[in-house]
Amino acid sequence: MNRTLIGLGGTVVALAAVTGVAVVAAPGDGDASATAAAHKPVERTTLVCPQPSSSDVAETTWTAFTPKGGPGKKGSAELHPAARAGDGSGKGGAGKDGDDKDKGGGKDKDGNAGKGDGKGQDAGSEPVVSSTTPGTPVTAETDSAEAPALVGTADGPFAPGWTVQQTTTVSAGAGRGLHGAACSAPDTSFWFPGASTAAGRQDYVHLTNPDNSAAVVDVELYGKGGKEKAGAGSGEGITVPPRSSVPVLLSTLTAKPVTNVTVHVTARTGRVGAQIQAADQKAGGDWIAPADDAQPRAVLPGIPKDASSVRLVVFAPGSRDADLKVRLAGESGAITPAGSESLHVRGGMTTAVDLDDLTKGEAGSLVLSPADDSSDAPRIVAAVRVTRGKGSKQETAFIPSTAPLTHRATVVDNPTDPEKGSSAAHLALSAPDEGTKVRVTASAGSGGGSPRSTTVTLKAHTTKDVLPPRPSGGKGSYAVTVERLSGGPVFASRTLAREQDGVPAFTVQGMPDDGSTVAVPHAAQDLSVLNDE
Repeated sequence: MNRTLIGLGGTVVALAAVTGVAVVAAPGDGDASATAAAHKPVERTTLVCPQPSSSDVAETTWTAFTPKGGPGKKGSAELHPAARAGDGSGKGGAGKDGDDKDKGGGKDKDGNAGKGDGKGQDAGSEPVVSSTTPGTPVTAETDSAEAPALVGTADGPFAPGWTVQQTTTVSAGAGRGLHGAACSAPDTSFWFPGASTAAGRQDYVHLTNPDNSAAVVDVELYGKGGKEKAGAGSGEGITVPPRSSVPVLLSTLTAKPVTNVTVHVTARTGRVGAQIQAADQKAGGDWIAPADDAQPRAVLPGIPKDASSVRLVVFAPGSRDADLKVRLAGESGAITPAGSESLHVRGGMTTAVDLDDLTKGEAGSLVLSPADDSSDAPRIVAAVRVTRGKGSKQETAFIPSTAPLTHRATVVDNPTDPEKGSSAAHLALSAPDEGTKVRVTASAGSGGGSPRSTTVTLKAHTTKDVLPPRPSGGKGSYAVTVERLSGGPVFASRTLAREQDGVPAFTVQGMPDDGSTVAVPHAAQDLSVLNDE
């Protein structure tokens, strides 16, 4: 007879560290200390990057980074090409000039997207981006119009806080400007306020499946009158083959052009990464990242001080109307935008309002909160479309409502030596509730150098525009990590700017908490398992 003892506490910790799921302790445990949660580093992280561009005049850089301090000594972090599995509108995949460039299968014999048996890119292919040392960024570049979406994982010491940035410069045509996307974790539900199917806009939602089984996805659009009627294509039951990416042209999903729409992406089976690339014929474009989960309050950090126009788009899921207070947390405190002190949002409908001259030369963060401070207030999602420049020299970027940074977050692809016509990366750090203190650390550069740190104190109800430190002797690009040291929650974003033939091109990435740790409750007791042989 062999007697095997399995400690429940150790089993729970291992499970949660790998899966990111906390397990609740058994009921009836009177000792509070026995059930207090410990924070353990995650041991595996999955990210997807959307297809950068189909333009012949686009250049893309991918930059990957993991802060030091992860568990273990062995691990890897690699991103591999995903197959392009056609155009989810049902009209087949289209590359540049409208020619079919689908190389990953995923179309049926009639050319309908997402209905075939495309198997996606084999995970054993050569990685596009591969990290070798935590604490040091690595980069890869391409100017190919056939550049694929990427899927990949990091494990061991590379997993906690693994961050990848995709930055694309489009020099001419629709969407010309700077397109930046933080590669994101796959999920089953996404909200995108601020998209459009209007004339002059070409918005695609990119659905990327990192797994070895197909995902089935629905895409719904909501305008000012509620859910939009279907157009030539259908957003229901889109199949995304394994390790493949499907672009869906939003204008095919509405019966008529709609200027401001909120897009809801849900996975019936499996999981996907989702981001929207917005391209405007006259005003440039950028990626629209998913908004934070619907909450009664929303914070949109990092509206540039030189914004020439700001359009706020808000959606209230469900049937309940939301009445909101609108505030701008600026450098000297919170102010109320003249003429836009409050906003009424009808349930299930998209509301848009222009907040021109919002910042008045002072960078800030938009804060939307329930008008009556009710604990049962309706939940909302929100985003702003920010425009810089005027006339034919305009460029746009999007800032969605962002989750708070409660522990740590990182952004990458910050230039150590900005080129002529470019500016260094800027951080917007906002403390909308109470004062707080954060540490900002510059990593070594991708071409060498040493990390540097500084401490920043934020007053309550303010936003501070911060030029982060650069690595000592650094070359190439570097990562910036923000850690909350004390005080209330922080909302943060990073702006990259690069002048292109007189156009103030820019892109903004939110900095939600990196999810590098997971709360794991302590077990109150061990269980013994008796095996008889």
